[in-house]
Amino acid sequence: MESTLPLPFLVSVAVPPGLGGETEGLTRDEVSCLGCVFFQAAPGTVEKNLRFLKRHNVEFQPFFDVTHLDSKDDVVSLLDAGARKVFVRPEQLPDFAEFGARVAPIVSGSSSALLATATDHGLLVSDFDPAQQDVAQFVEEAKAKRITPLFIKSVPGADLEQLIGVAKQCNAIPIMPSTGLTASRSQPGKLAVSKILAASWTSDRQDGLIPTVVCDENGTALGLVYSGEESVGEAIKTQTGVYQSRKRGLWYKGASSGDTQELVRISLDCDNDALKFVVKQKGRFCHLEQSGCFGDLKGIPKLEQTLLARKESAPAGSYTARLFSDEKLLRAKIMEEAEELCDAKTSEEVAFEAADLIYFAMTRAVGAGVTLADIEKSLDAKSWKVKRRTGDAKGKWAEKEGIKPTTQETRPAPSPVTEAVKAPTDEKITMKSYDLSKIGSSELDDILRRPSQKSPDTILNIILPIIDDVRKNGDKAVLSYTHRFEKATSLTSPVLKAPFPESMMRLSPETIKAIDISFENIRKFHAAQQDKPLTVETMPGVVCTRFSRPIEAVGLYVPGGTAVLPSTALMLGVPAMVAGCKKIVIASPPRADGSITPEIVYVAHKVGAESIVLAGGAQAVAAMAYGTESITKVDKILGPGNQFVTAAKMHVSNDTNAGVSIDMPAGPSEVLVIADKDANPAFVASDLLSQAEHGVDSQVILIGIDLDESHLTAIEDELHRQAMELPRVAIVRGAIAHSVTVLVNTVDEAMQLSNQYAPEHLILQIKGAEKVVDQVMNAGSVFIGEWTPESVGDYSAGVNHSLPTYGFAKQYSGVNLASFVKHITSSNLTAEGLRNVGDAVMQLAKVEELEAHRRAVSIRLAHMNRK
Repeated sequence: MESTLPLPFLVSVAVPPGLGGETEGLTRDEVSCLGCVFFQAAPGTVEKNLRFLKRHNVEFQPFFDVTHLDSKDDVVSLLDAGARKVFVRPEQLPDFAEFGARVAPIVSGSSSALLATATDHGLLVSDFDPAQQDVAQFVEEAKAKRITPLFIKSVPGADLEQLIGVAKQCNAIPIMPSTGLTASRSQPGKLAVSKILAASWTSDRQDGLIPTVVCDENGTALGLVYSGEESVGEAIKTQTGVYQSRKRGLWYKGASSGDTQELVRISLDCDNDALKFVVKQKGRFCHLEQSGCFGDLKGIPKLEQTLLARKESAPAGSYTARLFSDEKLLRAKIMEEAEELCDAKTSEEVAFEAADLIYFAMTRAVGAGVTLADIEKSLDAKSWKVKRRTGDAKGKWAEKEGIKPTTQETRPAPSPVTEAVKAPTDEKITMKSYDLSKIGSSELDDILRRPSQKSPDTILNIILPIIDDVRKNGDKAVLSYTHRFEKATSLTSPVLKAPFPESMMRLSPETIKAIDISFENIRKFHAAQQDKPLTVETMPGVVCTRFSRPIEAVGLYVPGGTAVLPSTALMLGVPAMVAGCKKIVIASPPRADGSITPEIVYVAHKVGAESIVLAGGAQAVAAMAYGTESITKVDKILGPGNQFVTAAKMHVSNDTNAGVSIDMPAGPSEVLVIADKDANPAFVASDLLSQAEHGVDSQVILIGIDLDESHLTAIEDELHRQAMELPRVAIVRGAIAHSVTVLVNTVDEAMQLSNQYAPEHLILQIKGAEKVVDQVMNAGSVFIGEWTPESVGDYSAGVNHSLPTYGFAKQYSGVNLASFVKHITSSNLTAEGLRNVGDAVMQLAKVEELEAHRRAVSIRLAHMNRK
């Protein structure tokens, strides 16, 4: 049967990550070698399907039954992410006509009448029973209609060999469950994949061997060998290059030379008379001094090989070495060559300049640890997209070429946060106002809802590949992400070890004084939190104690992003030092030149940090959780971060292989200000803005107690006036867009509302603020009275600013000395003590039917009695 598919069958697998269970049927790696997979999508699994496609849409050729999805958007998302074909109910076909051959109908049963629903793009017959009496009629009808492609998926428990036989008769592609297949040549109750392939191919040799073209991941042919049923089975089972020698039997490629192969994919050609192996080749394929039997590499693959060699061997200070270490130089060369390509006139000039640009682009890729195969996978993934973006150039480049911006009508709708940041600069910055007496509880919940974050599945889809990569590849992975995200391509190590050079801590006297004052106040406050050992004699002769010990190794995450935060290094590092933690590891993203801000290095020096991890995001969290060649594994990770950092912290804390705990979940910064008529409008506005400038996903809430129109207007005017003077006014606009004022009548109403919201920061700008503190039930930290702005807590008062956000103040405390210690208990009994408590212990053990527990006491008591 001729086919455009790389294999004459599809493998049906469970929703990722349950693909190819290790205990039954094909493993995930074995399925990966085959590549042609079939999934059944459901509303609850769409995110998992999309996550799978994002990671593997080039590695696999995925097909989907989407009949259980009600949302057209979900189906389109699967297509956009790389689903090769989706199968829908016949009545849904008009909704997906624009996607052409990538959508086909699905019907259920074994009746030949079902074939009438086929379209020019094929048909899937599901729940097909190859043992039914009317199968012969089905086969004849299918032959007559010549449906291409025709897929057949059997009922559960069907005989797979019988299914294959029917499919072969009617030129159909069978879909078989991975649990019913095996890579072994013989496994009871399973059908060997090698047997299916051997039955599908056509050989012109008496020994039945089939010619096999071996290619690398770039598609370059390395050589020609032969395969048989036995060698194919062994290759899939071991995921290596195993072939059939025409004279000596099985040939394990590279077993003697060391030039081994990792099997990536197996496929048949269009008329099934040749195999193709795609491999990751270690060393060279050919026995001669060349890459492959058809000669050496050429073009871009050759360039990649050359650049890899030059990166390793280029003399220090040479031009080539500088290209890999000097980000600015390489950036300048890329821009220079891009401009020269655009200015080229003749075809020869275009070819020459394009080659130059590709050279420097590949230098950038090799320097960042990106392979040509990675680039080609990205290109292939783009080719499957169905959603289209506007093709406009970015602003500064469009402006340079005199291109006018796209009109509003054709521009895609921006997100609310983006729109808020890009709002007209002369529009008044104001918060929406609500009167508590005029809204219901459900509306109030909507009003106080935090800015929406990405769904947990969406976030995991982004961070899990990063965490897995760091866990498997250590320093190399951490460096590659720092190169990619922080643009710090000059870094050759992901960590800076103590002692830190003086040159990295050069600060103004004013900054040093400010850090030193803050350091001492934070130290005093946290040192006062040290608890003495507790000793209690619960009954005569029974002494119980509790004592604390420092957590030995802690990882402190200090965010970078839109602001430099040495204060966070203080808030985490000082209590760690006071607690006596033996190893303090600080992680913070470096600047583009590879350096860390001197303020953070200075704080790391003062608290006695062992090292600074030069990374941010999930990669920094993973590095500290699992450890790498040069990054110390820690026992607990503390510190604030965005939603991706928070998700990474929560993920590693749930992984028993990491053996790490975290301080708390945390999200974007927030403040709730309670103000009455006596509050100074300028003070209120300044407190709101001090949080709004953190980020567009921050939220600020004002609860006004008995404020009339004039008071509210005065605060709003101050808010706008002060905001317009801030350098981060665009960020403030984004935060204020989802921030609100709620008007209440009494202090009790205000406190009830505040406790319901559970703010990270609570500011009390009301008369008699000290007395109201007793009503605070849920808050990260409280700032009392008009002379206590939240910023003193952020920096220098002594309290900790690493606090629970997003409502977690209902369950969590902010970081404190106890965050860096654990408490151990002890029991110390005399003989009298055991006599006093023994009967109770034995009776409870008897109730729980734990006889060994009871006897541990009774044996001792009996021993006493004998004496």
